[in-house]
Amino acid sequence: MPYLSLAIWVPIVAGIVVLAVGRDRDPGVARWIALFGALSGLLVTLPLWLHFDSGTSSMQFVEIADWVPRFDIHYFLGVDGISMLFVLLNSLMTLLVVWAGWEVIEKRVAQYMAAFLIQSGLINGAFAALDAILFYAFFEAMLIPMYLIIGVWGGPNRVYAAVKFFLYTLLGSLLMLVGFIYLYNVSETFSLLEWYQLPLSLGVQLLLFVAFFLSFAVKVPMWPVHTWLPDAHVEAPTGGSVILAAITLKIGAYGFIRFILPILPDASRYLSGFVITLSLVAVVYIGFVALMQSDMKKLIAYSSISHMGFVTLGLFLFSQLGVEGALVQMISHGFVSAAMFLCVGVMYDRMHSRLIEDYGGVVNTMPKFAAFMMLFAMANAGLPATSGFVGEFLVIVAAVKASFWLGFAAATTLILGSAYTLWMYKRVIFGEVANERVRQLADVTRREFWLLATLAALVLAMGVYPKPFIDVMHASVADLLAHVAQSKL
Repeated sequence: MPYLSLAIWVPIVAGIVVLAVGRDRDPGVARWIALFGALSGLLVTLPLWLHFDSGTSSMQFVEIADWVPRFDIHYFLGVDGISMLFVLLNSLMTLLVVWAGWEVIEKRVAQYMAAFLIQSGLINGAFAALDAILFYAFFEAMLIPMYLIIGVWGGPNRVYAAVKFFLYTLLGSLLMLVGFIYLYNVSETFSLLEWYQLPLSLGVQLLLFVAFFLSFAVKVPMWPVHTWLPDAHVEAPTGGSVILAAITLKIGAYGFIRFILPILPDASRYLSGFVITLSLVAVVYIGFVALMQSDMKKLIAYSSISHMGFVTLGLFLFSQLGVEGALVQMISHGFVSAAMFLCVGVMYDRMHSRLIEDYGGVVNTMPKFAAFMMLFAMANAGLPATSGFVGEFLVIVAAVKASFWLGFAAATTLILGSAYTLWMYKRVIFGEVANERVRQLADVTRREFWLLATLAALVLAMGVYPKPFIDVMHASVADLLAHVAQSKL
C-alpha cells in the first residue's frame, strides 16, 4: 500500500471536497466531511507506526515515480525513524484542530476546514519527500493555507501578521532553492540520499550552510529572525496557532536534520559554536522576554521560541542523547504548545480577551478547565512525569557532558519556564474573582473536555513512558551521527 501517498493526498482530496460541497448557509455538511477527512488522514498513517521496523536506519515505505525526468526530478517518498513520528503528529493535530473549530468557527466554515486539511497533506509531503524539488514544492505550498488562515480568520491586525509571516518564510527559502540548484549542478540529481554521499569542500559547505541555515532558522524560528512568530500567533485563530506551534515550527528543525547535518557535516561542526550560541540566547533571553508579556498567546509564542532553542542546541551537540532529546522535545512541544493554545482559545471563546489582567479566579467557575490547564502549564515548565521534562532532561545531560557551563546555561530554561508559565497561571486561574464576566463563565463543554483530555493523556503517556518514541528514532539518529562523525573536522 502507498501509505505515504495516502497520508499526503487523502487530506488534500478531503479539503477539495469540503470546498466543493460546503456552503455557508449549511456549515454542518462541511464540518462532518472535514472531520471524516481528518480522521481518514490519521487512520492511513497508523500503518506507518504499526509496520515500522525500528531496527534499521534505512528509509521505509519508499515510493518513487518519474516527475520531471529531464532534470532527474522524481516523486520520491520515504520515512525513517525521525520523519515518521512527525507525519503521525501532524495528522493527529489536524484532527484535533478540525474538532476544536467545530462550534467556534461560524464564518466561511468550509474554507476554514479545507485550509487545514490541504495544509496537513502538504506538511506530510514535506516530511516524507526525499527529492529536493519535491520537498521545496511542499515546503512553499504549505505557506498558502496558513497565510489564508491568519489573514481571513485572524484578529484585528491579521493582514499585517499574515504578510509578515509569508515574506519572512518565503525570502529565507529562496536561498535554499539556490543551494539546491548548486547541488544539482554538482551531482546531476535532486535525490537527498545521493547528496549525502557528495564530497564537498569546506568552503562550499560553509556557503551552502548559510543558504540552508537562513531558510530553516526563520522557520524554527531562531533568534534573531523570530519576530514574525509572536505577531502570527497573536492574530491567528486558535486552530492556526495550534498548527503553527505544534507542526510548522518543526519543519525548520527537521530541515536541520534532513539537509544541513547530513549534507554539510564539516560546516555543521565548524559552525556548531555559532548555532549553540544563538540557541542559548533564545533559551535565556526569550525566556526573560516571555516574563514581560501581558497577552497569553504572546507569552506562549515566546515560550515556543525558547523551547525550540533547546531543540537546535541538542542537534548541534552531536551526541545521541542530544539529538534524541531534541527530537523528543519537538514531539512534546507539539502536544504541550497545542494544549496551551487550546486552553487560551477556550477562555477567549467565552471572554473575547487574551489579556492576563482581564482574568483572575477562573478556578472558581471553571474547575475542570483549571485542572487541565495546570497539567499543561506544568508540562510547559518541564515537570517530571510530563512529556516536557523528557526532552529537556536529555538535552541538559548531553550539554553537561559537553561542558558544565553549557549545561548550566541550558538548565536556566527550567527556572525561566516555570517562572513565566506559573506566573501566568497564578494570575489567570487563582485568586478572587475580580471581573464580573469571569463570574459568569461556564466550565468546559463535552467537546472541549475530550479534546483537552486527549492531549493530557499524550502528555502524561510520553512523560511516564517515552521508550517507544526513543526506540523508533534510535537507529536513524545513530546513523545520522555516524555520518556526521566521518567529517574531516
